Amino acid sequence: MTTTDRRTALRTGAVLTALTALAALAACGTETRDRAPEARGTKAAVPAPPKKKAVQGLPGMPPVLDPEDVYAADRPNRLSPVVKDFPSRVYVPNTESDTVSVIDPKTYEIIETIPVGRQPQHVVPSWDLKTLWVNNNRGHTLTPIDPKTGKAGKEVEVHDPYNLYFTPNGKHAVVMASLDRELVFRDPHTMKRIKTEPVTCYGVNHADFSLDGRYFIVSCEFSGELLKVDTEKMKVVGQQRLPFEGAMPQDVKVSPDGKKFYIADMMAHGMWVLDGDKFDMPKLLPTGKGCHGLYVSRDSREMYVSNRGEGSVSVFDFTQNKLTKKWHLPDGGSPDMGGVSADGKVLWLSGRYDGEVYAIDTRTGIQLARIPVGSGPHGLAVYPQPGRYSLGHTGIFR
Repeated sequence: MTTTDRRTALRTGAVLTALTALAALAACGTETRDRAPEARGTKAAVPAPPKKKAVQGLPGMPPVLDPEDVYAADRPNRLSPVVKDFPSRVYVPNTESDTVSVIDPKTYEIIETIPVGRQPQHVVPSWDLKTLWVNNNRGHTLTPIDPKTGKAGKEVEVHDPYNLYFTPNGKHAVVMASLDRELVFRDPHTMKRIKTEPVTCYGVNHADFSLDGRYFIVSCEFSGELLKVDTEKMKVVGQQRLPFEGAMPQDVKVSPDGKKFYIADMMAHGMWVLDGDKFDMPKLLPTGKGCHGLYVSRDSREMYVSNRGEGSVSVFDFTQNKLTKKWHLPDGGSPDMGGVSADGKVLWLSGRYDGEVYAIDTRTGIQLARIPVGSGPHGLAVYPQPGRYSLGHTGIFR
């Protein structure tokens, strides 16, 4: 090989070597860019969970904490600063004794008996949580009780107060005037009458509000009907008769996601399941004889259903959409209205026809206590309870 040929070969080899090196570098760069982030020693970006759509609530209503759980404020022992220093008590209205028995839930003993007006039906926490109102149905008065001291105040004249609710914005009290056949909207503090909405059904008694607070569903006990009421307009916008001969609807509760309403029926022996928005024909879910009161657990997973006619409590699972347990009271009884303790561990119910109160363990269904009280105990209130404000009855909190 000549000198010229050797020089040519060396130049060619050098060029090939350089090209090979460049190709290798390019390959490395491509591999580095194309590899998954995990292969480079870094974590993949986790997509942010979709934001829950905000609820456009009733004007003036506190914002909904969780659009998928209307009871989000009711977690165990999450007491409002307003009530955190109130002593824990169970207030039992005795309809035939015209008294309220006050029970210490730690000792299961009556510590006081408060005289009130004729035929007290329910003990109702006010919207601002500061007062307990005793509904003296036939006495046509409300007796205020200060839950901090346990002392009763001067009675306020209110005609036919079978039950009492408050609009979610705290603007109005709503009196269920059962025999007067009226929904009476009043000032929530003075109870001055603001508007009367006559109804054509008989026995308006219980209610609950939609997730956004813009309407509420009312049960009419004596004519077996349901009403849908526009909260802001204070007007009945829907009415239907339940598809059961002799229906007798009682307590009403909305599901945690706000999509369904459950209405206890003591003659159909179960709960009606209703789409509140559509207000179409509800379906019956049998629970037990004399289905009466409905109470949601502190974790929003279950609902306790009192079956007054057979002395039992059914447990409904919201997620599974079915009844999962039934607890029978020893020696029977007539479990009626009540509430869940602040820590969620005890369900308190009045024994309407037996002059007693039941304390039931919510984990096992075991009866913890059976306490004699006055005659005809009805809508007892466990107080205080978690929540930012009260919608009324024996304690519906948001």
